[in-house]
Amino acid sequence: MMDLNKIIKSAQSSNFGLWKFNFILHRVIPFNKPHNLKVVHIDSNKVVVNIPYKKSNLNHIKGLHACVQATAAEYASGLLLLSRLGFKDYRIIMEGMELSYLFQGKMDAEATFEIKEETLQNEIMTPLKKGEVIYYKCHISVKDKKGNELCIAKTNWQLKPWNKVKTKMN
Repeated sequence: MMDLNKIIKSAQSSNFGLWKFNFILHRVIPFNKPHNLKVVHIDSNKVVVNIPYKKSNLNHIKGLHACVQATAAEYASGLLLLSRLGFKDYRIIMEGMELSYLFQGKMDAEATFEIKEETLQNEIMTPLKKGEVIYYKCHISVKDKKGNELCIAKTNWQLKPWNKVKTKMN
């Protein structure tokens, strides 16, 4: 079995590690593969996902489709939360998403999610360590390569320890 935490650490420190991380993600999350979304930066407090301007990501007026922007935003926030919380101890699931579209995307774009260490510790880790189920709203910005803000996304994640996850249907 692969050690995802080790793969993420490698992605943070080397281009080959980042390539390997993307290669694995395209296989374990096949929904994103046709969009060719790529993590171009990952560290302990920030993830940046590239959205290529290509035919399969365009809408009927040749702009970046709203859904690919939403997918990239979800991807960035979910990856950062999972990388910090760990895959073994906590389960995350998106409870809801709110999007505001501001500008038409006519070139490659990037979805960026950042979280301050203090926020992560105080608003997420402390309640989770107490065994609480929490909801955390992430604010993700999608900008094109010229810096135009295309979309503001808000993903609301339900975070809980695996021991709080019901395994049987009642």
